[in-house]
Amino acid sequence: MAVRKKTATQELFGPAPAPIDGIRVGIGGWTYAPWRDNFYPKGLVQRRELEFASRHVSSIEINGTYYGAQKPATYARWRDETPAGFVFSAKAPKRIMGSRVLAQTGGAVDDFLGGIAELGHKLGPIVWQFERGGTLDRVDFAAFLALLPGAIDGRALRHVLDVRDPAFVDAGYLTLARAHGMATVFTDSTEHPSFADITADFVYARLMRSRSDIASGYPESELQRWAERARLWAAGGEPDDLPRLTPAPARGGNHRDVFVYFISSAKERNPAAAVALLRKLGAV
Repeated sequence: MAVRKKTATQELFGPAPAPIDGIRVGIGGWTYAPWRDNFYPKGLVQRRELEFASRHVSSIEINGTYYGAQKPATYARWRDETPAGFVFSAKAPKRIMGSRVLAQTGGAVDDFLGGIAELGHKLGPIVWQFERGGTLDRVDFAAFLALLPGAIDGRALRHVLDVRDPAFVDAGYLTLARAHGMATVFTDSTEHPSFADITADFVYARLMRSRSDIASGYPESELQRWAERARLWAAGGEPDDLPRLTPAPARGGNHRDVFVYFISSAKERNPAAAVALLRKLGAV
């Protein structure tokens, strides 16, 4: 039987890279003009950029939701434009985290989650990002975490905390996150608190050191090391070369899902960095 060659459309819009041992690698957003010169094919119409991006990385962190929740119909369209096996993460609207009394945001939380639930089985972690400069009250913060549901429409939810106030980030913060089964972001950055303590049954890493003078964003040696760290996280271990707030446990734990995103910094290089890491992991 003759083997049919893939058409150009199939090459552009094929399946998403499969997660390797539960490891997903992606980027932040998909609409960025410089990517039309070094990631998206020449001539690709903007409305099809999500289709293309979701077939070259295994997850995308939605940034637009940080500035305002979308209509359920928009989430449904994004769900339908992406291939089977693809997963989104999403940043919750900043107006929620910026509220003076977090314990009173239950209605806003439910509205946001009720809408984004239209992503269905493609809805991954929800990121709750608290910017530097705000004053967090620990009692109020704990009450807020109690508002976040563990499931919606019968599907389990995963919550990720990204607190950027160094004064708030300590062992007590980790204890609170663990009590609620929520992950804390590992931010590989000098601008934000950076720690790799594990607080949930999954890992959420945002890598923010891509360089514009390197085509792949990161040197090969660094990408290789991130592949090794991701595999170690997935296997239940913890890298010994990342900063921590508390001592590492003596033994590894159970298998974990791992989400790694290339974010900010030399943003024009982030898709190449994500694809390069996926190759290191054997996903593409």
